[in-house]
Amino acid sequence: MLPSCTEVDSLSQLMESGWEVNSPGDRLGQTPAHLAACGGQAFFLLWQLQTGVDIHQQDLLGETLAHKAARSGSIECLSVLIAHDARLDVCNKDGLTPEDLAVFGGFDECAKYLATVKHTQDIFSRAQSSMHNLKDTTAGLKRVQSSTAASCGKRRRSDGLI
Repeated sequence: MLPSCTEVDSLSQLMESGWEVNSPGDRLGQTPAHLAACGGQAFFLLWQLQTGVDIHQQDLLGETLAHKAARSGSIECLSVLIAHDARLDVCNKDGLTPEDLAVFGGFDECAKYLATVKHTQDIFSRAQSSMHNLKDTTAGLKRVQSSTAASCGKRRRSDGLI
């Protein structure tokens, strides 16, 4: 069975004790943001992200904030993380992605959401790559055309005169 998230009370204790945003504050190496994501506290998580939290920091189990949010089935926290460009393809030490944790936890709606977002991100990434390749090809063609025109000597004017 997968370990459960630490109690949300630990979150309050960490913040009260003055832990920095990326400091692991419990025995599992979880930051306050890990605990917020696990506890479904999207507002607190958003605040943490705005104060400089490392969105991809892993705890001792290799879990990111997205893993914690998926483990608890918190679509709200996942939405906040995705809006801040969280990677969904990171595996924890057991080789599980956030989507896998949602499936194993029985959070079907959460798993479907993650699968849809991952699919959309993959399509966008491929489209960006294709656009980059097209841009490189177009730039190369322009260079070839420009050098060919220059090597042909004088160009004919549009009125037919040289």
